[in-house]
Amino acid sequence: METTRNDFSPYEKTFFNKMTNYIGEPIYFFGSIQRSDYFPGLSDIDIDIFTFDEKTTLIKLQKFLNMDKSDFKKFVYKIDKKDNKGNEIVVGYKTKYIDTENSLTVEISVFNEKYKESILTEHRSKFNLPFYITWFLMFLKVLHYNLDILPIYYYSLIKKTITNKFYDGNKSEFVVVELTDK
Repeated sequence: METTRNDFSPYEKTFFNKMTNYIGEPIYFFGSIQRSDYFPGLSDIDIDIFTFDEKTTLIKLQKFLNMDKSDFKKFVYKIDKKDNKGNEIVVGYKTKYIDTENSLTVEISVFNEKYKESILTEHRSKFNLPFYITWFLMFLKVLHYNLDILPIYYYSLIKKTITNKFYDGNKSEFVVVELTDK
């Protein structure tokens, strides 16, 4: 997952190399960048960063991306264990970085290292989707990205339903928690 199925543009390759070097942690790629439904320059790129020190990594990301602390949202991720062992509750931080000039959108999640195997297993489960799901996702993306007739809300809702509920019955979900300075 430190490599991708789809190639990066030269700008994206440089961007992710600089980010990895700056924060001092490897980046793990998941989502459509690992599948055939990736649309270069349009699809966002999903990344996970695992660290033993979330606060320091978040500060480094804020500086590297020129973002504020408030741009990073704390969330709770309930992972549905497929081996009938119940659920695992994971806490992490999430942000979206958008560079319109270079057509780059990155969804960044930061987790404690102790959650790494559970999260990577969850994300790997969606690398090889059946043909009919991949085809449907590509159709949705054409409607959203190319034809601009499917609003982001419905696009996201349908995409999540297809990849989580219809594909493997996965009941994993996450909820954003508001952070305060207290």
